[in-house]
Amino acid sequence: MKQDYLWDGSGEPDPEVQKLEQLLAPLRYRRPAPEIDLRPEPASPSRRRFRLDLRIAGAAACLVLAAAAGWWLLREKPYYEVVRLEGSARVGAEELGAVGRLQTGQWLTTDDFSRARIHIGDLGDVEIEANTRIQLVRASVAEQRLRLQRGVLHARIWAPPGSFLVDTPFAQVVDLGCAYTLAIGADGTGMLRVTSGWVAFEHRGRESFVPAGALCRAHPDLGPGTPYRSDASALLQSALEDVDLDEGKRTGALVAVLAEARPEDSLTLWHLLSGTAGKDRAAVYDRLAQLSAPPPGVTRLGILSLNREMLDLWWNQLGLGDTAFWRQWKGPWPGPKLPRPRCLMRAR
Repeated sequence: MKQDYLWDGSGEPDPEVQKLEQLLAPLRYRRPAPEIDLRPEPASPSRRRFRLDLRIAGAAACLVLAAAAGWWLLREKPYYEVVRLEGSARVGAEELGAVGRLQTGQWLTTDDFSRARIHIGDLGDVEIEANTRIQLVRASVAEQRLRLQRGVLHARIWAPPGSFLVDTPFAQVVDLGCAYTLAIGADGTGMLRVTSGWVAFEHRGRESFVPAGALCRAHPDLGPGTPYRSDASALLQSALEDVDLDEGKRTGALVAVLAEARPEDSLTLWHLLSGTAGKDRAAVYDRLAQLSAPPPGVTRLGILSLNREMLDLWWNQLGLGDTAFWRQWKGPWPGPKLPRPRCLMRAR
């Protein structure tokens, strides 16, 4: 068939094209084309407004189409791809091959000698160590959620803040775009270590906000503890655990924490301002003021009453990041009547 036939009817026609023309012939438009005046015409205010409305409507339509396209690309898939890294792992009751799928509601279990990797779509991946049991709770556009029952996972996530979560027996881990390791021991206690980005550790209103370079223990009954730097002394770490867990030893253990604290441990002391009360809080204030003098506008009375603005000012002076990041993600604090442990720290 010559291509000219498709344009001007010349050349040898294709039988299939002729058959199609015959089928469509009854639908041919037979009225004469309307005459169009191409001369420019001054636009009246109403006409200009109408054109503007058309532009707005067109832009809105483009946004709707873009949103629909985004939803189509990120539509809910009730599974994640799982890759076997080593040994033998199981998805549900079935042994995992080289590559498999973890469906919503299913458990992935590794034995003493196996490891696996879960691909969280295009948002990152979660590597599972030996003796780990983890469940896919939800895999949707708005939220990706796993449940870690025991073992160790290493997460590397590039999801929007707050959209990737891991449930544990002691707290909920909320990813803010980062890399971290989460472990649950045989005794049910947990440990969160953040290597980049930020992680929120939450349980029944008790929160720790753990950024790169910080660790945070967790306990089944109490939830997340007080965060601390990874290079803090062993004595500070041990005493801090008594502060969090043993009410009878709390005051004596706090004395040890304050004596052992370095300027780099201001993260922990600032955190303890809202985790203590009375004379203990006053002692924390005095030691933190020695390590980093409070900035202008911050007073002892204001800090002891947990004035939010003063706490923010002091924190921002410590060089550990800006509290505005936390405010933007979580919203404003409800006020000084609800002290909650928090921690913020930049990578070093």
